[in-house]
Amino acid sequence: MVRTPSPARVTRALPRTVRVLRGIAITFCVLSTLAISTPAQRIETAVAQIRSVLQAQPRMLSGDRADIDFMNGYARSPSTVFVSEDTIRRGWQTVRDRYKKKYPSRAKMGTLKFSDLEITPLSSDWAVAIGRWKLKRANDQPHGRFTLILKHLPEGWRIVHDQTSAAPPPTR
Repeated sequence: MVRTPSPARVTRALPRTVRVLRGIAITFCVLSTLAISTPAQRIETAVAQIRSVLQAQPRMLSGDRADIDFMNGYARSPSTVFVSEDTIRRGWQTVRDRYKKKYPSRAKMGTLKFSDLEITPLSSDWAVAIGRWKLKRANDQPHGRFTLILKHLPEGWRIVHDQTSAAPPPTR
């Protein structure tokens, strides 16, 4: 025998159904809002993380010892590329060795500053950064521009390609 629910039972069930549907609608709206805002938030987060990696490099060089710790901002990979002085160097260790040879002492290294930094995310895992660099040393102040390609790796954002150019020295 099939039982038909009493009218009182149907009336009590309706508000519960309405509450469930309302809950589903609110959940849908919240999730939709999160889905819409997430890409912008991810871009802001990526730019902040990249800026942090790049801003750490001059601070690492400003210590009392001639150190190349700023190479921590580069991907520790044989495919890392550094282009400068009409030469292409490949590999994290090769680039590090070049810096050690070129800047063997604190005096040669000087104080590095970056400016005019522009970071453009290309995707969730890739970005390009351009800017100016300047070394302040006792006898000179070389400066120039750089273009960096960064990749988001498990250890964070790292430079995988660095193209740095130096401005010609001032004529006297």
